[in-house]
Amino acid sequence: MGHAHRLYRHGESPVHRLPPHCKLLAAFAFVVVVVSTPREAVWAFVLYALLLAGAAGLARLPARFVLKRLVIEVPFVAFALLMPFVVPGEQTEVLGLTVSVPGLWGAWNVLAKGTLGVGASVLLAATTELRALLRGLQRLKLPPLLVQIASFMVRYGDVVTDEMRRMSIARRSRGFEARGVRQWGVLAKSAGALFIRSYERGERVHLAMVSRGYTGSMPVIDEVTASRAQWAYAAALPLLALVVCLVGWTL
Repeated sequence: MGHAHRLYRHGESPVHRLPPHCKLLAAFAFVVVVVSTPREAVWAFVLYALLLAGAAGLARLPARFVLKRLVIEVPFVAFALLMPFVVPGEQTEVLGLTVSVPGLWGAWNVLAKGTLGVGASVLLAATTELRALLRGLQRLKLPPLLVQIASFMVRYGDVVTDEMRRMSIARRSRGFEARGVRQWGVLAKSAGALFIRSYERGERVHLAMVSRGYTGSMPVIDEVTASRAQWAYAAALPLLALVVCLVGWTL
């Protein structure tokens, strides 16, 4: 688990050097503040985006790197684009289309808060190694079983992905191309084979762990600590966001 994940970008910035549990709490608090902001306070979400951009700049993350990873929210964007057409309520006309006013506000709410939440997650993942994130979760006293599950996901997620890639290469080498519904049967069988292979690999891994003394709990990873200055540094983003949120509710 010592290798770097593709979401992580190696760097020596002040954000990279913060303890992982500080960054976890800061990201969580920022998302809670964003979600708590009234959707009508459009200016507040602009300020949140500027705060995130400032943090990304401090972490020396290229804009292209961040924007490429925001693509993960495309399904939410598609859902939001449908809301003006399916949510009942007062109607208005936009670009020649009749849409719902509550639907427009709902779409804006999903897009703004979802994008900021994903942006905070991208910033956290890009500046914190996966192993360090697990250490941070342990430091925050997350239930050990959940930490173990997360660690196994980190360890073997790429293994399963590589298995999928090898199966895809094997299909293409035999002339298979998924061009329509007729090929769905082959893809379904491939998915079943992938499940069986993953299950068998999991059994082999478990037997290997038991043979090495595993009794249901993983060794405790070295504790990580944070100074008051580091806590204050990490708290800057959510505290500034909280000020914006309170002003948004006041206005």
